[in-house]
Amino acid sequence: MAGHNKWSSIKHKKAKTDAQKGKIFSKVAREIMQATKLGGEDPGMNPRLRLALQKAKEVNMPNDNVKRAIQKGAGSEGENQLEELQFEAYGPHGIAILIDTLTDNRNRTITNLKVILNKGGGNLADKGAVSYLFETKGLIFFETTEHEDSIIDLAIEKGADDIDTKPEGEIEIITSIDNLESLKTCYDNQGFNYETATLTKIPSTFVSITHEQFEKVEALLEKIEDDDDVQEVYSNIDIKESS
Repeated sequence: MAGHNKWSSIKHKKAKTDAQKGKIFSKVAREIMQATKLGGEDPGMNPRLRLALQKAKEVNMPNDNVKRAIQKGAGSEGENQLEELQFEAYGPHGIAILIDTLTDNRNRTITNLKVILNKGGGNLADKGAVSYLFETKGLIFFETTEHEDSIIDLAIEKGADDIDTKPEGEIEIITSIDNLESLKTCYDNQGFNYETATLTKIPSTFVSITHEQFEKVEALLEKIEDDDDVQEVYSNIDIKESS
């Protein structure tokens, strides 16, 4: 596994900015509602809700917002009926894009995504065209830490699939879905503070582009992610290092 890609690191940093603006709260609330609707309001019995609550904690979402989202998800109000849709797309330079959405109006979502992709040099793809390139994995991301060796040793000991370290001190740990919660708990017990612990989708192959090409791709991915109905955006881009 080649590690996670450039867009992944940018997303982690962008989430902080969005959280400061309060922009991400509505997306997290939707995920809490959907998780509660499908699996119940007890986090101890609902792994998806536990992950959603973890995300709420990471973006400092107020407790009152969290409680309201759980209550809405547990209720049966018609206006809170959300549909999960996944879209596949191609972007500039042949990159693959996977888009997870939660929407109460699929026609609006499809139209919005078509417009964004067309303006950004991309297009929607047929079902199955790019999804086969991605595998769902657990991700634990450390931005900066004084305990790099201990964090890496613990990941190896607990059977992580891949560990990617960056010169800036960032550490990405990729693990199986089943192993994510136990590894996260180990870090919690040791007092190691990570930026995020979540599920992600890892591409099996990457498309290498230059830093200049990435500027256009980044603008497109941000436009997609900024859409109110979009929950997550994944791509298989990798940046060529300057020689």
